[in-house]
Amino acid sequence: MITFPNAKINIGLNITERRADGYHNLETIFYPIKINDALEVIESDKLSFHSSGLEIPGRMEDNLCIKGYHLLKNDFHIPPVTIHLHKHIPIGAGLGGGSADAAFFITLMNKKFELDLSIEQMQNYARMLGADCAFFIENKPVFAFEKGDEFESIKLDLSRYQIVLVMPPVQISTAEAYRGVKPAPVKDSLMELIYLPVNEWKKYIKNDFEATIFKNNVEIRGVKASLYEAGALYASMSGSGSSVFGIFETKPDLSHLEQNNQIFY
Repeated sequence: MITFPNAKINIGLNITERRADGYHNLETIFYPIKINDALEVIESDKLSFHSSGLEIPGRMEDNLCIKGYHLLKNDFHIPPVTIHLHKHIPIGAGLGGGSADAAFFITLMNKKFELDLSIEQMQNYARMLGADCAFFIENKPVFAFEKGDEFESIKLDLSRYQIVLVMPPVQISTAEAYRGVKPAPVKDSLMELIYLPVNEWKKYIKNDFEATIFKNNVEIRGVKASLYEAGALYASMSGSGSSVFGIFETKPDLSHLEQNNQIFY
């Protein structure tokens, strides 16, 4: 059985406070985009994980799909499986690729082995694997808050626009991103701001990680500037990673960026 986990972008990201458990509370908009991995699960004699495409760092035991298998195995009588992941979503880009793989693995296992899990139950398993994993269970635009693992549905449809994502040859660790952030309460919540016309987002919707990351990474700052020069209605870094997206009325000419960056139209 095969499935195709997709990426997401963050439209706005406000770090509102540091939590007692060491995490941060935040608010953001998660919006799914059509950049996909491919994930296949086959019943097997022993549990194994294989990958192709982009190199995935770390040990097999630490992969979120493997961790997701063990979570389900604790509660259900499921056989060993062979997992193959073809990695296409850029890593360290703020696109949630690893979280998407884990969430899609849970939904695939639920279907393949008829576990009869509800949406809420699958989300609870996903929350054990990462803050944004649960979003990908339903995979619909949401206002996310707390650690990014609590959601409210929103009506946001950007299908009439062209979303372009640019991945510079830079990776940003989550620890690096949070190091320079100063949490602060927000005056106007993204829950309301997201309903402004897209061409007004530039004035009001920001990503708190940009201030520090742009200071230390001229390439990422330059990509955002180039997207606005090319006519973007709105451009922003996604999440805590290095990718930058632009929302355009029509497909832009970004040939000047293609030499040094990976671009997804």
